[in-house]
Amino acid sequence: MMMNARRASGGYGPTGRFFGPGELRLAVLALIAERPGHGYDVMSRLSDRFNGTYEPSAGSIYPTLQLLEDEGLVRVEQDEGRKVHHVTDDGRRAVEEQADEIERLWGRAASRGEWGMFRDPQAAEIVAPALRLVKAAVKALAHTHGDPQVVERIQQIFVEARHRVEELDPRRGR
Repeated sequence: MMMNARRASGGYGPTGRFFGPGELRLAVLALIAERPGHGYDVMSRLSDRFNGTYEPSAGSIYPTLQLLEDEGLVRVEQDEGRKVHHVTDDGRRAVEEQADEIERLWGRAASRGEWGMFRDPQAAEIVAPALRLVKAAVKALAHTHGDPQVVERIQQIFVEARHRVEELDPRRGR
């Protein structure tokens, strides 16, 4: 039960590790079930799922691939000198049996991946002024002792600013 609370928050354990016990194995198996691949391909696809916010290492992926092979969930075929991993019938059954858990993993990947945009160097040009705006709002609240009129005005400013920024998005049909 405690584990579900940690999962709901988007991380696992006090270190903020994304994968709990057995979850990386399951994610790698699910990726191979979607499409066969070699180790680097699996690493890249897993990173893509997280929009770059999780970068798997060779030290975690290759032993996981070996474990899946040892368990009979994937088989390896040589293709142009590379080991390409294919899901076996047992592997496909395991993916089907754990479909709900896999869906939760990909849901966490999607929510974590949304934050990937902050890795873009240009994001700092936006985030820093936004944080200064929030800091100014908090200071105003503190200095007015939470005056309801000040709270309401700050909310109006934030809503107006958000609408003005949203108008800049070309997908919104200016």
